[in-house]
Amino acid sequence: MGRPRRALAAPGRAGRRAARLAPLPRRAGGAQPGAEPLSWRVPGHRAARTYDHGVAGSEEHRVAVLDLFAGCGGLSLGFAAVGLDVVAAAEWDEDACASFAKAHPGIELYEGDLTTRSFRGLRGEVEVVVGGPPCQPWSSGGKRLGAGDPRDGWPAFIRVLDEVRPRAFLAENVVGLASGSRRAAFAALLDELGSRGYRVTAEVVSAADSGVPQRRARLVIVGLADGCAFTFPAPTHGPGRPRPWTAAGEVLGPVPIGQPNRSVVTYARAPDLRPNPYDGHVYNGGGRPIDLGSPAPTLLASMGGNKTPWVDTAGVVPEYHAHLRLGGAPRHGPVPGARRITVEEAALLQTFPPGVELVGPRSSCYRQVGNAVPPRLAEALGRQLLAHLRRVGDGGAAPRPLT
Repeated sequence: MGRPRRALAAPGRAGRRAARLAPLPRRAGGAQPGAEPLSWRVPGHRAARTYDHGVAGSEEHRVAVLDLFAGCGGLSLGFAAVGLDVVAAAEWDEDACASFAKAHPGIELYEGDLTTRSFRGLRGEVEVVVGGPPCQPWSSGGKRLGAGDPRDGWPAFIRVLDEVRPRAFLAENVVGLASGSRRAAFAALLDELGSRGYRVTAEVVSAADSGVPQRRARLVIVGLADGCAFTFPAPTHGPGRPRPWTAAGEVLGPVPIGQPNRSVVTYARAPDLRPNPYDGHVYNGGGRPIDLGSPAPTLLASMGGNKTPWVDTAGVVPEYHAHLRLGGAPRHGPVPGARRITVEEAALLQTFPPGVELVGPRSSCYRQVGNAVPPRLAEALGRQLLAHLRRVGDGGAAPRPLT
């Protein structure tokens, strides 16, 4: 998982791309902050691709997609699996770019700061823009669109919508973006997106409801230029549904998959009990035990070391929980039979395909997995979006002009 050498496209081969993904014009009085040459992981022209995923109408024209803040490629994997044609992607993290390139060797990939590039050259080609804009500035109440905060990805996402004018967009983010003191800012964001000519619909979705072996709630925002409200896919997994939730035990077992994580799990000195043995703070570190009979808890980008979830191979968790509830004394030292999940297992819990190759040190790989959209959730969303676009046809080809 070593870091690859940074590859720059030769000027002759990059000409067409430079025209499509050009640097933004210099500001009056100085250079664009952070501007840098284009860096490409995949040189050469991407040949036309064909798919055979059993999608109704798969012989129709391809629906081209641009993936922003693409990470290691979870959204792109899911969208491609249902027949959407991801033609270009952008990501700032070098390790994530290298991982994306390995998983998607035929997709044009821009590595760098989105605020320094124009995507206007993709107007007329790309019909859908997707992505998960970073949203750290939204954690403080009262800020509107994270104005002036370089960590906020929403201004760049909206600018790309203005440049490309796609028929639809889909953005994935944390549930906290629309909760508590951030509701007013979230409403302002929806108004801003709607002012671009889109009918905007937002919903909290659970990845477990699409068959992902993980309890992962995410906010998904969809905008359609045809004036229709997007209908989110109906849950397929869970109580009373066609299939049960996918349990973590269908992926994890007593023997680790891939390179073991040697971080030791230890008992907490002052355990904080909850009714569920797998909740509360009974063990040290941020990584919680995984109930193999249920979907795993949300995998976080902060995984690594004692923040990594773990597997109870010796049945200690329910036994110790009962011991404490009966008034037993807290234990100390390592937990017998406990092992942290590996990077490979974290990727499987996110529904990345077996054998997916991630690039970078272990901490970076955990972060890439924790930041990713589960491909199986992306499939469900992409299938629904593609069906809508094909049902509407070319009548919704572009949003109304900006005023």
